[in-house]
Amino acid sequence: MTHATPPPIQVVAHRGASEDAPEHTLAAYRRAIEDGADALECDVRLTADGHLVLVHDRRVNRTSNGRGAVSALELADLAALDFGSWKDREESPDWVADPERTSVLTLERLLELVADAGRPVQLAVETKHPTRWAGQVEERLLFLLKRFGLDAPPAEGPHPVRVMSFSARSLHRVHAAAPTVPTVYLMQFVTPRLRDGRLPGGVRIAGPGMRIVRNNPGFIRRLQDAGHPVHVWTVNEPDDVQLCADLGVEAIITNRPRQVLSQLGR
Repeated sequence: MTHATPPPIQVVAHRGASEDAPEHTLAAYRRAIEDGADALECDVRLTADGHLVLVHDRRVNRTSNGRGAVSALELADLAALDFGSWKDREESPDWVADPERTSVLTLERLLELVADAGRPVQLAVETKHPTRWAGQVEERLLFLLKRFGLDAPPAEGPHPVRVMSFSARSLHRVHAAAPTVPTVYLMQFVTPRLRDGRLPGGVRIAGPGMRIVRNNPGFIRRLQDAGHPVHVWTVNEPDDVQLCADLGVEAIITNRPRQVLSQLGR
């Protein structure tokens, strides 16, 4: 009796190749595609005028030269800010401004990049939103996926997009509106109701943080025994990559896609 060889661990570029280029910039995602990443991870927030932009924090203070909440700013306001020089100036005394490394990136532009990648590249989209935007982030996200023909599974192969969130309510909204789009429940801690490997209704994929994997590998096995693929974030150190490989997780989300692919022999 022969056993099918499991597929290789998927390597997902966290905010793009964010160790080598400013996070969530076009340059970071281009680099991730060039490095061979299987998928791109991004965080999306809704601007005051209804655009989904790729910004992790609630406020722009850390990653730009501006201040304020993303939800209170319009796209034109964000487009006037510099989202990359904070990283480049630290690493290169000969830094020269490049719009691909400094401009805010919209989800729409990232979808265009993926469409033109020349090879299959999946997307892992994490929803971020203040309470007052409840439902609107998911609505706009699914609208864009439909526009790009990414709201339904392909004739063969995996779905090109999955939606991730720490909010079970957000994932429920996505599942109710687009039941074929895979959802990932992100976890920072193992809560009592999840200890046996269950996930919220409608969610198939588990997204534990690396700390959970290190401290509680038995929980990862319970998730797998319950039939849930496991996508781990954020995995940068070689020992952590090896632990994930030993546990047989399905995806590694990393700031260093090139290095992780090399360690995995790809």
